[in-house]
Amino acid sequence: MTFRLKRAAAPRTWTIPRKGTKWVKRPGPGPHAQEESMPLQVVLRDVLAIARSAREARILLREGHVKVDGQVVKDLDRGLGLMDTLSLSAPLDAHYRMVKNQRGKLVLVKIPSPEAGLKIGQVRFKHTVRSGRVEVTLHDGRNLLVPASTPYRVGDSVKIEVPTQKVVDHYPLAPGALAFVAGGSHVGQVARVDRIEVRNSSHPNLVHFQEGFSTTKGYAFVVGQKAPEVTVAEGIDR
Repeated sequence: MTFRLKRAAAPRTWTIPRKGTKWVKRPGPGPHAQEESMPLQVVLRDVLAIARSAREARILLREGHVKVDGQVVKDLDRGLGLMDTLSLSAPLDAHYRMVKNQRGKLVLVKIPSPEAGLKIGQVRFKHTVRSGRVEVTLHDGRNLLVPASTPYRVGDSVKIEVPTQKVVDHYPLAPGALAFVAGGSHVGQVARVDRIEVRNSSHPNLVHFQEGFSTTKGYAFVVGQKAPEVTVAEGIDR
């Protein structure tokens, strides 16, 4: 099935020209919402400009030159979203992470090769399964089974190895944590958490930062304690 949408209707988070061909590729169903991801065809052709056409992009994928989060991808519809890693094999031999800049645009930052095997995920859901273990769902749709004693809470982040999904570290959303702001008027900034304001059910909890601003809890993406554990600085922005 072909997924496409009019270029003029493309999400404002995409870094593509608003004028050009009438149609652009729409991300297929996947772990990220449409406005929070860009399909690989758009990334390879319009953002990185390593393919001049959809045909060339398709050849790169068919020959196994493209990996997302450590796995070879063959689908041009695959959406690349926040914190996903993109690896291109030789002769390109380059690695990128998808983040947001301070204009709220999805951009790719170049990362060193060892970092391509690591990813930070934000815990979105948590529940107990029959085995007595706990299943946590990350922002990219991954499900991790962890012991019931593991102190993961909704809003925390975990660092995992990809594609094995082995948990390497845990970063709680708590005062002193370093967070990447994934939305709102301060999107793209990295700030240190000062306190968390628990509000009622009709209003989302607020995270206040030492830098003097606040955002909703869902936008506070913890990326480390003393310093970011992965590269989140703005890079390519076409």
